[in-house]
Amino acid sequence: AEFIRSEVARGRAVIPVNINHPETEPMIIGRNFMVKINGNIGNSALGSSIEEEVDKMVWGIRWGADTIMDLSTGKNIHETREWIIRNSPVPIGTVPIYQALEKVNGVAEDLTWEVFRDTLIEQAEQGVDYFTIHAGVRLKYVPLTINRITGIVSRGGSIMAKWCLAHHTESFIYTHFEDICKIMKQYDITFSLGDGLRPG
Repeated sequence: AEFIRSEVARGRAVIPVNINHPETEPMIIGRNFMVKINGNIGNSALGSSIEEEVDKMVWGIRWGADTIMDLSTGKNIHETREWIIRNSPVPIGTVPIYQALEKVNGVAEDLTWEVFRDTLIEQAEQGVDYFTIHAGVRLKYVPLTINRITGIVSRGGSIMAKWCLAHHTESFIYTHFEDICKIMKQYDITFSLGDGLRPG
């Protein structure tokens, strides 16, 4: 127990458990612990029912997923996520910018800090254990992607790049990073920093 406390305190390990996800069984992720497997699920505009998404989660866990990422982008995102969280004994992660984008009808240029913040709080209240946040996609880096063979392959990264270019403004995720930290601290949510400019 002391070793675990020490690793968390040193920033070398995390225990992703939101205060609003009592169904989860705490587990640790870190350099001095066994490798963990994440399973991706999620509905899309093409379809998938809540029952199907919960079933995907159950099968993912049965086959060894240590965490589940809900990447839903279709209808009923909130309700789908609620069912997933309430039935999950493992940590659940999301990419909040996906739901924020749905709230502005898929138009990246219409995103605002307020929409994103409200989405963070909504998901935190539900019990999401970790958020992927694309804070590294900054206005000054976007032009560097022009000559890349694959451009920006991260969906979250491309959403923020499009917003930065449309507004000629620094990313609100970057400028409000301290505010994001406060929200996540309040609910004991773990960061997954999105590598928005990763190679394809």
